[in-house]
This record gives sequence, C-alpha cells and structure tokens, in this order.
Amino acid sequence: MIGADSILASTAGNAALISFALYMVVVFVLAGLANREQSGKSFLNEYFLGSRNLGMWAFAFTYAATSASGGSFMGFPSLIYTHGWVMALWIGGYIIVPLVAIGLIAKRLNQVARKSGSITVPELLRKRLGSDTVGTVATVLLVFFQFFFLLAQFKAGAKIMTTLLGDVEIYQAAVAVVDRFTAPIPWVGAAEADYLLCLLVFAASVVAYTAWGGFRAVVWTDMMQGVIMGLGVVILLGLALTQVGGLSNATQELSRQVPPRDGNATLVRMESDTPLALAKGAWLELPVEEKRQPFVRLKEAVEFPEGQTELAGVPVIEVRTSLKNATELKSIRAQVKDAGVRAQSVDVEGYQYGDDKPGVYVSAPGPKSGSTTGFLPIMLAVSFFCFWPFAGAAQPSYMARQMAFKDIPTLRHSIIFVALYFSLIYFPLIIIFTCGRVLLPGWEIDADRVMPEMATFLTSSAGVPWLAGLLVAAPFAAVMSSVDSFLLLVSGSVVRDVYQRKNSKASEAQMKKVTYWTTVGVGALAMLAMLNPPQFLQDLIVFGSGGLGASFLMPVILTLYWPRLTPRATVAGMLSGGGTMAAFYLIGYLVHDKFSAYELLSLHPFIWSVLVSALVMLIATKGSRPTDPVLVEKYFGNVGNKGGNI
Repeated sequence: MIGADSILASTAGNAALISFALYMVVVFVLAGLANREQSGKSFLNEYFLGSRNLGMWAFAFTYAATSASGGSFMGFPSLIYTHGWVMALWIGGYIIVPLVAIGLIAKRLNQVARKSGSITVPELLRKRLGSDTVGTVATVLLVFFQFFFLLAQFKAGAKIMTTLLGDVEIYQAAVAVVDRFTAPIPWVGAAEADYLLCLLVFAASVVAYTAWGGFRAVVWTDMMQGVIMGLGVVILLGLALTQVGGLSNATQELSRQVPPRDGNATLVRMESDTPLALAKGAWLELPVEEKRQPFVRLKEAVEFPEGQTELAGVPVIEVRTSLKNATELKSIRAQVKDAGVRAQSVDVEGYQYGDDKPGVYVSAPGPKSGSTTGFLPIMLAVSFFCFWPFAGAAQPSYMARQMAFKDIPTLRHSIIFVALYFSLIYFPLIIIFTCGRVLLPGWEIDADRVMPEMATFLTSSAGVPWLAGLLVAAPFAAVMSSVDSFLLLVSGSVVRDVYQRKNSKASEAQMKKVTYWTTVGVGALAMLAMLNPPQFLQDLIVFGSGGLGASFLMPVILTLYWPRLTPRATVAGMLSGGGTMAAFYLIGYLVHDKFSAYELLSLHPFIWSVLVSALVMLIATKGSRPTDPVLVEKYFGNVGNKGGNI
C-alpha cells in the first residue's frame, strides 16, 4: 500500500507542475498571437523591434523583465545564500540601472536609430560612422560576450525545471532512459542525467516560442512575466519571514553560523546484505562537539554494492551548526535518515576567510573559500556599485528596447516605473535568501538551485504546495524573458549585420527562413555549451555583462554625443575595452585555476577596461581621419534643437 506521505508528496509535485504547465501554455498562446501580428508588416523591423511602437507599459515591463534575468533570480540568490548580508553592497548599484541606462542614452539612441533605420546596435554604429569595419567588430564582440549571458540563462532554466519535476514519476523514468543512453558519450555523459533532460526541454521550449513569435512575443510575455516576478517575490518574502520567525530571529541565527567545510569522507555501512544507494544531498550526523553539531552532506549520489561495507573518498560538505540555532538544527535533523551508514575519516578544508568564524554572514566582506580578504572588500564593493549601472547602460539587449519605444512621454514614465520595480525585486531577495541560509542549510552543494528549492520548501511548509508552481514560475519567467531577448539580439546581429549585408536582394521569405534557423542554431549551441556548467552561473553573467559594458559603453556614448569621433577610434575603443576584460579573466584563470576575474587593487576588471577604452579612443581620435562631414551633419545638424523629435 502506498503511504500517505508518498501520496501527499506526489500530489504536491503534480499541483506545482500543473500550475507551471498552465503558465507555459499562456506563453505559447502569446507567441502565436504575436506571429499573426507580423502579417503585412516589414519582417525584420517587426520581428526584431516590434515596428518601434512600444507604449509605456510594454516598454517598461519588457525592459524590467529583460534586466531581471536568471542572474537576478538564480545567480543573485545563490550568492546571497553563500555570502550573506554583504550582498546588499553588491546589488545596491543594480537598483539604479534604469536611471543610468535609460537616462544616459535612451532618448538620443532612439533618435539616431530612427534616422539611420537601424535595427541592431552594430548597424547603428556602422551607419552613424560610415564604416563597415566598425559594424563587423561590433557584431563579433556582441555575439561573443552576449553568448556568455545566454549560457547562464540556459543553466538557470534547467536547474529550475530539475527542482520542479523532481518528484514526478514519469520524469524519473525519463531521466533513467537518458542516463542509460548518454552515459557512454564523452562530454555529454559527464552531465547529470536529470539536468541534461531538463536542459533539453528548456532549450526546445524557449527557442520554439522565440523563433515563432519574435520581438512582439517577447514583449507580451515579458509583461506577463514581469507581473509574475513581482508577485512571486512578495509572496516569497512573506512566507520566508513567517517561517523563520521574523527578520530579527533570522539575523541572530545567521550571526552564529560558520561557513561549511569542503572535502571527502569515508562512509561505513553497518549491514551489507543488500545494495544500498544514497542520493545526492543526503545528510549524515556526526558526534556532537562542545558548542556545535556537525553534519556532512553528500555532494553526489553513492551506492554500496552488495557485500561492501566501506566507501572512501566520497565528496561531502561539513555543516557545523551552533547548538543555539534551533531552526537550522530542526531543518537538518528532519532530513537525516537512519540508513545504517555513518561518516568517518572526514577530511575537509575550511574557507580561507571565515572558517570557524561566527558573524561572517552578517558583516562585510563576507566569507570566501579562495581568498584571505573575503568575498567583497570595500574597493570591490565600490567597483560593483559602479559596475552594474554603467555596464547595464551598455548592454545591447537594453539598447534594443530603447530603439523601440514610441515617444518621449513613454520614456519619462518608464524610468520611474522600472526604478520602483527594481527596488521591489532586489531588496526583498536579499532578505529572502539570508533567511534561506537558516531554513535550508547545506545548499552549497548546488547553490544555483536555492531559489526553486526555497519556493517548493516554503509552500509545502505553509500547506499550499500548489503555489510552488507560481513561485517557481517567477525565476523561470525571469530566465525566459532574458533568453528570448538574448536569442533575438544575437540572431538579429547575425541576420541583419552579416547575412543581409552579403545578400542585399534576399526576399522576405528568405530572411524569415534564415532568421528562424539562426535562432534555433544559437539556442542549440548554447545548450551544448552548458552540458557541464561552472559552479556559479553569476560568474558567467558578470563576465558577459562586463565584457559588453567594456566593449560598448564609451564607444556608444561617444558615437551618440561626440561629432568628432572617428571610425578608427571606435574600433580601437571596442577592441581595447573587450580585450582588457578578457585578459583580466585569462590572468584570473591562470592564477586561481578556475573561471574568475583577476582583481587588480581589488577593483573589478570592468573599471580598468572602461578606463583603457576611453583613453585609447581619445588617443586614436587625434591621429585618425575625421568622420564624413555629411554623416556629422545628418546626425548632429539639429543638435541645438534639443535633440530633435521622436
């Protein structure tokens, strides 16, 4: 007979899945309606910019939703969870992204885009400066750095689906089939089967509706997704504070926590008559110390064959919780199963900064495993406060939206709305996931999953498991709203700036075919690249965002506002900015033996890259031929007329 707990778990999982499935149905309905809107209109202008006719609500929501990506709802939560309150210093600058990004360039960018008839950022730069070389370099840099953004979203989407589908029987059967067929394949077989299956399903879904509906589908779904994200965060905040016993209690428990230790353990089994499997994430209790209760959590699934009583070298983390942390202890002990297995010969290594040091989660610079100066020293905090708004201003995905708004009143109202929306999203996330450290300890084993895990945990504990589907839809909406935008951006640059320039007489039907297949191809490449992702998806996002900001911030600003800018200087600025960013990450990889930045004087490489780009452009301008006077007259002849009219 099936037990009541199993029935309840199955019911909860199915309820969440049903509500999530309904959300996906709505997404595809909107994509279908958007596809119908393309009829009778210029394909490229409609497909990539929605005919430049976005009103206030459409522009504001699509801008906000695109900005709130997998980094916002998966990357930020994982870093908040692993580093504590110091993340407020990291995220603080992100709150003012819309004020800087929209206020700095949006009006002028829209004007120049309309005058030039440009659909993409590389096309705008090429036409404004009259240089094919400028457009080619811009396209290459955009595709390269934007691809890292896209990779992060694919990992986020797959991780969300893994959590949502975990208890569904048909999904478990499908995972077993995938594992059987992919295990022998190099590179592919190294990925966990459940993650691989979810990655495939996510990639197919998002590529399908993006290719089908184009920009208008992206905008319409962004509006729906923006509402879902806002509601999801508000509900999560209320549930988290209620279940942790209030913010004061959460802070007190956090102040007693110490970072986990990472390493290996030997597992010993009492009985060996039958095979025994332990799942990834399984908890084992260790003997109580004077002030702390240590536990180990498995970082991967293990299996005892029949007759074997000992497994050596099992990857684990050791969580050492204070005996005064009642909520944390209760959470862990509820997950400890008496499987007749104990851990011994535990060989673990603590964080370089924060090991066995209470209070590191509630004070700067926060704990860090690979640095003696902590996660966020003051100069790095300052550089990130500058990084987010100014790198954000130079993101081609945001600029594409700024090319599409209808008029100046739309722009003015949108700035206020997006700024308030960002405050609604990001401040609560800090509170939610610092509470998550108390409610869900030990998720350092897969920190990028902490958002969907929190959603399912909080709703189940509150007795409303069906709500998990909506709450998981919030980060999923953030991911999809970014993936669709990035797919359109990359495919638009390839189609408009490469294919159409080489095939100027291509028909509308040919352009449609090339666009659809380019979108599918880019999505397929991203999926393959993410089969074995890095530990933190936010690392990919910071690199991609920083690279785009370093490549385009100064070149775009000077292109829009400085008549004397030359094509040679623009190319030099883009290459030096993007190249400096890449060089700092290459040095970081050589120094740290992992994908991370080298932080000269504790400043993020973005700061140095922008400074290098600006200096190189100023020097190159003095030694290069002036821009064609006809182009200067076209784009700056009415500069005294307050920028002209939209």
